[in-house]
Amino acid sequence: MTRYLFVLAFISSFFAAAGGVQAELLVKVVATDPPAETTLGRNEAFYVRIEFNSDEPISIWARPYFKGKQVNAKSNASFPHSGLGYALGWFEIEGPLEVDEVRILVGSRSRGEFVAAVYPVKIIGSTATAEARTRDPWVEEMRREEQILQRQAYEKSMNQPISMGSSIFMSLFMLLMLAVLVFGLAGPAWALWKWHGGWRVAAAVPAALMAFVVLRILFGVSRDPTSHNLWPFEILIWGVVSLVIMGGLVIARRFIGTGDE
Repeated sequence: MTRYLFVLAFISSFFAAAGGVQAELLVKVVATDPPAETTLGRNEAFYVRIEFNSDEPISIWARPYFKGKQVNAKSNASFPHSGLGYALGWFEIEGPLEVDEVRILVGSRSRGEFVAAVYPVKIIGSTATAEARTRDPWVEEMRREEQILQRQAYEKSMNQPISMGSSIFMSLFMLLMLAVLVFGLAGPAWALWKWHGGWRVAAAVPAALMAFVVLRILFGVSRDPTSHNLWPFEILIWGVVSLVIMGGLVIARRFIGTGDE
C-alpha cells in the first residue's frame, strides 16, 4: 500500500511540475524591408517583422550589430506583447557604418533582458539622401498598429488615478520650477536696474541666457507642440545656471566693491 501511495505521489508531483512549466518562448524574424542585403541612406529605417509566441508579456527590440559589437543607431521602443502574433522592430544607422547581424532582444519580468534571435544581414549605412522606396504592405500596416497601441497606452496612463505621493511630488516640483524661473529672470533684471558699469554688463549675461531659453521654448512650441516636451527641465537647468552666475556676481561685488564711489 505504501508503495502505491509513493507512486501516486510521484505521478502527481510530475504533472504538477509539468503544468507549472512555462511554454517555450519563440521569437524569429520572418521578413525585412528593405532586404537583408542593402544600403541605407541618411535617416532611413530598416524594418523587421518579428513573429513571437509567449505566455507572458514581453518587450521586443531590434538592434544592429557588427562583428559582435552594437552599432550606433536609433531603434524602436516596444509595447508589451503576449500570445501569438507579430511585432515591428526597426533601427536607423547613425553614420556610414556596417551591420552584419540583427539581434532581437526580448525583455520579460521573469527572465530579464536577453537575445532571443539573431538574423544575419549585410547592411551598409550611407550619409547620402535615401532613395524613395515602395515599402512592403506589412510595414505600413504594422506602423499603424504601433500608433494605435501607443495612443492606447497614453490614454491608459492618463486615465490612471494619481497617488497622493505623486501628486505632492509634482506640486512641489512645479513650485520649484516656477521659483527657479521667477528668480532666474528677476535676479538678473533687478541687477540690470540697480547695478552700474561692468557689473551691469555682467548681469546682462544671465538675463540674456534666460530670455533666450524662454523665447526658444515659446518659438519651438508654436511651430511644433512636441518639440519641448521636457520644457520644465530646460527651465530648471538654465534657471539654476542663472542663479549660480548671479550668486557668484553678488559675492564678487561684496569682495571687490560696487565701483559706485
